[in-house]
Amino acid sequence: MSTSPIRIYHNPRCSKSRSACALIAENGIAAEVVEYLQTPPSKKELRALLKKLGMKPDELVRQGEAEFKEFYAGRTLTDEEWLDAMVAHPILIERPIVVCGDKAIVARPPERVLELL
Repeated sequence: MSTSPIRIYHNPRCSKSRSACALIAENGIAAEVVEYLQTPPSKKELRALLKKLGMKPDELVRQGEAEFKEFYAGRTLTDEEWLDAMVAHPILIERPIVVCGDKAIVARPPERVLELL
């Protein structure tokens, strides 16, 4: 079991995010829960998350969201522009993101969280 603190970027309205939180709790771990729609990550935090995830900014964007369809569908954006888009519209950030030490995963399906525990 990991000794690093666990942080989860969580949207309480998302069933996958709620399931990931439940799995963490069921394993006896008290995670730091960040409701990222209320306290969105900064561009710097997003960069650090992406590095831990091993992903590019466009890979973290939820393309099914209304904000994506309205503002970004069919557009080609640079990495910096995608970071700006996620800061402006945090609903675009894929969820849940679980961080432990220098590793992070998108917990979809929620059972992926077990890879970090």
